[in-house]
Amino acid sequence: MKVLVDAVEVRLKNVLLATAAQYGVLIEAMDVLPDHVHLSVSSDPTRCVAEIVNRLKGTSSRILREEFPHLRSRLPTLWSRSYYAGTVGHVSESTFKLYIENQKGRNA
Repeated sequence: MKVLVDAVEVRLKNVLLATAAQYGVLIEAMDVLPDHVHLSVSSDPTRCVAEIVNRLKGTSSRILREEFPHLRSRLPTLWSRSYYAGTVGHVSESTFKLYIENQKGRNA
């Protein structure tokens, strides 16, 4: 369902950036599409990927569903439990950021 649009998209970006900063994670690149999000993050290597994902998803879901009641009535949950995580070791950071930026056109 395409719900990450307009005011929800703007608020989501702000929530993700604030939540990441609160937990010492830097969002290097972000692309919010109508039905999913691509992020490139940098973090202390002691933080596990699952912790980062859970904090970003949990906080953003709670805040968005409080502020946008239509998200509660249209969806049982904002995010699915699944996610993809990969490391950037075999490509440059700039190549990866370009990949994320180019996804908006492909998934529209």
